[in-house]
Amino acid sequence: MNPLILASASPRRAEILRSLGIPFDVRPVDVDETPLSGETAEAAAARLAGDKAARAARAHPDAWVLAADTLVFLDGSILGKPRDDADAADMLRRLAGREHGVVTAVNLRRGDGPARGIAEVSHVRFGPLDEAEIAWYVATGEPRDKAGAYGVQGLGARFIEEIHGSFTNVMGLPARPVYRLLKASPDPALSVLALASG
Repeated sequence: MNPLILASASPRRAEILRSLGIPFDVRPVDVDETPLSGETAEAAAARLAGDKAARAARAHPDAWVLAADTLVFLDGSILGKPRDDADAADMLRRLAGREHGVVTAVNLRRGDGPARGIAEVSHVRFGPLDEAEIAWYVATGEPRDKAGAYGVQGLGARFIEEIHGSFTNVMGLPARPVYRLLKASPDPALSVLALASG
């Protein structure tokens, strides 16, 4: 077993870790991702990443666990994964022609030891979208499992005008903060992974 577990089924997060040359095993966990009443996107992402890490750490107490949660926010509202295609279309209408925020919180822990966490915020501006574009994109199926109903690294890239901040953060795992989190680990077996080559 690798010394690092990615507690996520997201192929995008796995792709980012692989691109960094960091070895890991995938062990996804399920938690209730419903934001609490009045919770900000940053607070919700941090809480959910922590919940995922804690659950995975209980199942694999001898390994380091890396967990993350990504949320899109606009006008003080959190846009999670759409409930259905109609919800995805509504989200895309709200995002069209506007700038929104994307926060990814990352949590690293082993067993019942102290957790270390970071959060990164990026800002994304969508171009205008007409109903035909929205209908086409929803029909592709890509929005269904994505926070905010779009994939920055996929078909949805055609609708994005600008990104301020980390691109990998918008994908679901901010590469630079993850590197720094691993590098700062007190465990030499983990910190050395930050400069591993696969």
